[in-house]
Amino acid sequence: MSARAAARIAWVAVALSVALGAVTVALEASLPSELEGLEEALFGALFVLLLATFAVVGALIVSRHPGNPVGWLFSALPVMGAGSEAFSAYAQYGLLESSGDLPGEEAAAWIQAWSSETGAVLLVLLLLLFPSGRFLSPRWRRAGLAAVVLALVWATAVAFDPGPLPNVERVSNPLGIEAAGVLEPVAELASVAFLPLLMVSAVSVFVRYRRAHAEERQQIKWLAAAAALAALMVLALTALGLTVDTDHGAAEVITSMLAFAVPAPFPVAAGIAILRHRLYDIDVVINRTLVYGALTALLALIYVASVLLLQLALRPLTEESNLAIAGSTLAVAALFRPARTHIQDAVDRRFYRRKYDAARTLEAFSARLRDEVDLDTLGTDLRAVVNDTMQPAHVSLWLRGGER
Repeated sequence: MSARAAARIAWVAVALSVALGAVTVALEASLPSELEGLEEALFGALFVLLLATFAVVGALIVSRHPGNPVGWLFSALPVMGAGSEAFSAYAQYGLLESSGDLPGEEAAAWIQAWSSETGAVLLVLLLLLFPSGRFLSPRWRRAGLAAVVLALVWATAVAFDPGPLPNVERVSNPLGIEAAGVLEPVAELASVAFLPLLMVSAVSVFVRYRRAHAEERQQIKWLAAAAALAALMVLALTALGLTVDTDHGAAEVITSMLAFAVPAPFPVAAGIAILRHRLYDIDVVINRTLVYGALTALLALIYVASVLLLQLALRPLTEESNLAIAGSTLAVAALFRPARTHIQDAVDRRFYRRKYDAARTLEAFSARLRDEVDLDTLGTDLRAVVNDTMQPAHVSLWLRGGER
């Protein structure tokens, strides 16, 4: 297949993903829902935007690197996901009394039932193949093959398991085989077995990083940064769920937007990594993420602890908590700069040791430079500093002679 034909297919996948997403949103808008019109429209737009993000990244990768299966996997993910959701929405809409007698709602529910877990096997393959599009070794190829076989076993078991379909329980499986009572436990076992395969594929990323050359390591760092950002959003979702009512009002909108945003960093990071746009800025991104993530967690912990302690201390004097909140806010504001400096030093010392040592070497040289008057000693120190910080193959020092 030519590069132009591959690019056309990938961009068709973009259009198909968006179209299927729009159909899903339109059908779900006709279903009974507790959401108001504006919230429903917002969630629908976020759903289509997420599909488009995956599909566009896949199309860009396929256009530049048609032989890399990572681009094709990113293109397939939104098509399969949107198609499954569209079949589910069509089946549920067809069961409404107001919809009349729609053709094929049972078939749509059946297709959605056995195709709903395709994203899991595609995710395993993505982790095993990123970023080069090749397995690390034949042993890791077996893990990818196991994921495909497991998905086929699961889909076959669900497709012929008698009884109500998993996501549309009002529809009984039209192709269910009554004598095959063992299919339900087989499907459950296959679904559970995906978890260790997903863990194995995640381990392969770490193994690949240890074996990779410099450029491939930078690519994997982008994926690691996306995973860290997604983990922070999951923690934020968990914290919101434990502290506020997320079933109504603004909290529901915020948590839903965060939930939609959790997968988004992965295609963006993968696209940047494979297309190699400003690849080596990732060290700056990771550094800032570590520093400000740790700083935010530390200051939030200090703020909550100080509010609670001040409330306990001031309770005999006043019943209001405004004084405790104001004092805690001032304390956190005063701690921001020194805390950031100490955390930055700790991160550089632990994760960027070469940069940290170079900075300390330059600081020590600057201190000696103010007091040094011997030109030969200064030249020796300068060459030593350049060797320690830049580590060049050869160092020469040329001094311009004085004017006569």
